Amino acid sequence: MNTPSAEPTEGSTRFTRNVGRGIHRLQHAYVNCYLLEDESGVTVVDTALPHTWPLIRRALRAIGRGPSDVAAVVLTHAHFDHLGFAARAQKEWSVPVFAHPLETYIARHPYRYAHERSRLIYPLRHPGSIPVLGRMAAEGALNVRGITDLARMDPGHELDVPGRPRVVFTPGHTFGHCALHLPESDALLTGDALVTLDPYTGRVGPQIVSGAATADSTAALSSLAALEDTDARIVLPGHGQPWRLGIRAAVREARASGPS
Repeated sequence: MNTPSAEPTEGSTRFTRNVGRGIHRLQHAYVNCYLLEDESGVTVVDTALPHTWPLIRRALRAIGRGPSDVAAVVLTHAHFDHLGFAARAQKEWSVPVFAHPLETYIARHPYRYAHERSRLIYPLRHPGSIPVLGRMAAEGALNVRGITDLARMDPGHELDVPGRPRVVFTPGHTFGHCALHLPESDALLTGDALVTLDPYTGRVGPQIVSGAATADSTAALSSLAALEDTDARIVLPGHGQPWRLGIRAAVREARASGPS
């Protein structure tokens, strides 16, 4: 888990320090998990997959931290590939898990989420998705535990957790999806409101996630305006490589790409 000198392949496991100031990225099985670090401790943003658990502990050690330094977990949304080890962190680390209230049902039932199109057709139409979905399954994507007792986070508010991210409401991918803006780092954690890799098609570049996992693509495209309004320079998605050409350029490409 050393810092790479070049961008790693999407499916590899890599830990990259300071992708933005005080922001560290753990890439595991095509899913991104982030650590927000300041003098008060660490916030884990999105909890990837169940088998990410030992990797997050290694990532903490790599920055000279441990589980006792983790003050909170924040979920951009509660799909299974972002909920991964949340229940375990809540139980073993006794930390609050924050999410928008509209994510409560999915958090309890990680596989009962709204989506526009059948997931079964995507591997047939997009064979590039097969290694992505296969790797995610191998790392526990089909065995994610639900979670209750979510701590509430409200759009427009700054969370009182390490990193102090501001909550940006971006519904569409899920009904309660939120991005996290860190103005002091000029960074935006977009979750799956905007990604640079769609796991269901294997396509790279800024885009919204396909209808296989998006509740409302029209709403997802509309929510790109809220991302754009942050004017952040560094874009850190839930899937795919960081984008360093600014959120406005990323949003232009995502709109041009449209739904899939």
